[in-house]
Amino acid sequence: MEGSAEEVRRAYDAISADYAAAFPTTEPEAAVDLAMVEHLVVLLEASGGTHVLDAGCGTGRMARHLSDRGCTVTGVDLSPGMLAMARRDHPDLDVREASLLALPFGDDAFDGVLLWYSLIHLTGDELPVALTEVTRVVRPGGLVLTGFQVGDGPSDVGARLRTRGHDVTLVRHERRTETVGDALTAAGLVEQARLVRGPVGAEQQPQAFILARRPA
Repeated sequence: MEGSAEEVRRAYDAISADYAAAFPTTEPEAAVDLAMVEHLVVLLEASGGTHVLDAGCGTGRMARHLSDRGCTVTGVDLSPGMLAMARRDHPDLDVREASLLALPFGDDAFDGVLLWYSLIHLTGDELPVALTEVTRVVRPGGLVLTGFQVGDGPSDVGARLRTRGHDVTLVRHERRTETVGDALTAAGLVEQARLVRGPVGAEQQPQAFILARRPA
């Protein structure tokens, strides 16, 4: 059960309107999740640069959150449908269609990168490619924050979507925190903070957040 970029694109195109309606802002996030985002913003402010790439921005809800906190945000996503919702609901935000495997930006372009549950559809072979791209586009001294579900291997989240009327295939790759931490290190980043919490509400897996810095 690997999944493909085209399957991911089709799935998110199909659910984009429902997703935007269900989660217009930060409804899915626990307070402690947002505290990690706040920690990112505070560190960026202290470093003198707050240009953030929201890599896998979806409908733009986290980009909006960062923008409201004073960051200059550029978003990218694989799904035209999700981007259409982002442009509809947040017309002031800069969002573009792009793959995490080939980011359309120059080296050292951003002060920070947010990977908010956007690595979860990448295979084991794709993960290091994406993190190498992220390391390339964040400046020396810049920060990278990733959030993800903790688990072991792929799961078919498309099954739940199909019960809601969406005929899609969507694979989520759940990983141990050590696996993601090691991948960040292998990409040239240095871990700064790690948070793991148990499931809340309808969640079935623990959730993890790792903040890393590109060495200056």
